Amino acid sequence: MAKATWNDVILAQSEQCEIVEGNYYFPPESINQEYFKPSQTHTTCGWKGIASYYTLAVNGAENKDAAWYYPQPKPKAENIKNYVAFWRGVKVES
Repeated sequence: MAKATWNDVILAQSEQCEIVEGNYYFPPESINQEYFKPSQTHTTCGWKGIASYYTLAVNGAENKDAAWYYPQPKPKAENIKNYVAFWRGVKVES
């Protein structure tokens, strides 16, 4: 089971993660939505498409754009549609 934590809180936990380019992508239903705030940030990946971001808000602290997902991925990345990945200090263990 993979688990993502930050600031001593479990952000996501699942046995159904997809691993792409070394990143664990968690199914949308596995994230604890209360800690996720939509961000206006977007980036583009040549083969996955346009990524959207979340800022994490945990115990009064924020981690800007620390999670991302692809709401409308390109065909080769369809398996991670809406799945959430992490960086910027978020600890992911499997």
